[in-house]
Amino acid sequence: MYPWAFAAIVMVACKSKKEEPRQQNGGPQAVIVDVIIAGKNSISNTIEVNGTVVANEAANLQPEVSGRLTYLNLPEGAKVSQGTVLARINDADLQANMQKIRVQLDLAQKNEARLKKLLDINGINQADYDAVLNQVNTLKADLDITQAQIDKTVLKAPFTGILGLRMISPGAYVTPATILATLQQTDKVKIDFTVPEMYTDVIGKGKTVNVKTTAGASVRKATIIATEPQIDATTRNLKVRAVLDGTNINPGAFVKVLLDAGGKSNSILVPTNAIIPDAKAKKVVVVKDGKGKLTDIVTGLRANGAAEVVSGLNEGDSIAVSGVLFVRPNSQIKVRSVKQISEFMGQQ
Repeated sequence: MYPWAFAAIVMVACKSKKEEPRQQNGGPQAVIVDVIIAGKNSISNTIEVNGTVVANEAANLQPEVSGRLTYLNLPEGAKVSQGTVLARINDADLQANMQKIRVQLDLAQKNEARLKKLLDINGINQADYDAVLNQVNTLKADLDITQAQIDKTVLKAPFTGILGLRMISPGAYVTPATILATLQQTDKVKIDFTVPEMYTDVIGKGKTVNVKTTAGASVRKATIIATEPQIDATTRNLKVRAVLDGTNINPGAFVKVLLDAGGKSNSILVPTNAIIPDAKAKKVVVVKDGKGKLTDIVTGLRANGAAEVVSGLNEGDSIAVSGVLFVRPNSQIKVRSVKQISEFMGQQ
């Protein structure tokens, strides 16, 4: 074969490859897309937030005074009733001091009784009697102070609950900073969670929320009992507390809280993968007369792979749901098939 003939063949092949993307009439090749027809659909306005399980009552068991433990009653994991004595600290010095004050008080009361009789017959002046009476009242006050100090050496359960792990042994020297164990009331638990400030209008005392404890677990009900009066200035979230129905869940556990933020609304829905993010606005491709038009939209709620379109679309519009990244303004469009929005629900 002659060299010039081989070069001609190569040039023809290259020219053919360059002309492949073009149609026979010389125009650009149409972009093939699937579309959905815009229509009204129902979307559930339910938000999902993280929550934490909190015991109805919880306390660290710590002594009020320093001293050596002479009695310890902390059965780990056991339920104890309110007022049960859990620990005692050596109070021998306080008991001895109380006995001393009682003896002094007994003598002072006898002197006061004798002087009262003398005062009644004007045998002594009022000042002498008042001094003895003051001594009696002072000793009574000292007795009350000592009794209060003795009471502080006894640790009682502040409420009925379940004891945690014991952190101390009998005979140990403890201080008010020493944690002997924890006590938690788990017969009823609370759920603490936060919601964005835009949903504060749907949060109120007495309203019910759904709680999912673990993946695949059944949904349980919780009743809102209170909210923080102030929204967090950093996160713009409102802290909410609810009481969970039923038990059998450990405090500190992670849960999902499902909040109905306004029920269902009929709106135009588009798949989230059909939305083109832009620096200034969100766009979708509307197909009309065989051409693609980039249209600005405003979105609202999102759920199950679809987004609500608040403005920018009308019922009956054809929205491209595939190949949108290849569409240019007024580019030729070839519709391959018409999809239903239900085919995209559940995709993320």
